Amino acid sequence: MTKIDDVARLAGVSTATVSRALRGLPTVSAATRRRVLAAAEQLDYEVSPSASRLAGGRTGTVAVVVPRITRWFFSTIVEAVEEYLHQSGYDLLLYNLGGREQVRQRVLRTANLHKRVDAIMLVATPLRPADLTALAALELPGVTISSGSRVPNWPCVRIDDVAAARAATRHLIDLGHHRIAHISGDPDDELAFTTHLDRRRGYQAELRAAGLRPDPSLDVESTFTIDGGTRATAELLARGDPPTAIVAACDEMAMGAMTALRDAGLRVPQDVSVIGIDDHDLAGMLGLSTIAQPAAEQGRLAARMLLDPLEAKPPGPIPGQQNADCETSVILPTRLVVRESTAPPGAH
Repeated sequence: MTKIDDVARLAGVSTATVSRALRGLPTVSAATRRRVLAAAEQLDYEVSPSASRLAGGRTGTVAVVVPRITRWFFSTIVEAVEEYLHQSGYDLLLYNLGGREQVRQRVLRTANLHKRVDAIMLVATPLRPADLTALAALELPGVTISSGSRVPNWPCVRIDDVAAARAATRHLIDLGHHRIAHISGDPDDELAFTTHLDRRRGYQAELRAAGLRPDPSLDVESTFTIDGGTRATAELLARGDPPTAIVAACDEMAMGAMTALRDAGLRVPQDVSVIGIDDHDLAGMLGLSTIAQPAAEQGRLAARMLLDPLEAKPPGPIPGQQNADCETSVILPTRLVVRESTAPPGAH
């Protein structure tokens, strides 16, 4: 099998020059590129992405950092990113923080990533000042997904969480609901970071826009899990005078809400309507109305935005709305998906 070294010897250049020439980088003269291409054709050389990167001092690996890989949003993102990286000849090095501070410090605040990866992707990872300092010291390109994990000079891909919660609340108001509860993330939960704040802000803003006053007794905090939604809804019902509808900050919390309502002898949607945010894989099976966010598309787009500069590719068209709150902030659209869990109040 012909190797890049063989092409370099025939062309009379270094392997790094062969790599740059075959990748079309502008740092190679036209005459040298022609010589390299002729040598490659003569030897019937097929470009190996990994060999090309190694010749340029690269690893061919991208680090992807997530808070908890077991959650639907994170696993969906990682699967889409891994597929895109694989198709592009890159490997994925996954770091699952799992709520462990020592893992965070080992990954984000040490030289653990130095010379191991070519770039970093942070998926909904809350960052502290010390994390930002450590990431800047690595001098690696990066991208973030979701709000709450912004890094200066890194592009970010996300949805508009405020708008998503407003759309969920508006759907219930349009159905005729006025006593609408909200179950959201615990501010002490590392996974909530700013998402729960943005979604609460959207819920409250839409109530006010409809002339309804947010009622603190109808707003309960818990974790972004099915169990968290169950606990939050049980607490909500224990306060008395139950709502006619619930906006859950994520689909998993909405699933927990449906469980708690069933256990309390209440019917969904006849007694209480429920809507979530995500369009979880199980949402359709459970008949859950939701605000669908394109999780896999966020992963693929973030991977493309990360790899294109590494491969010296001109940036292609970026879908969604771009925002100037970071170097490149791409906000992908969400959409309302109406299923059986929402209906007018008192529907039979």
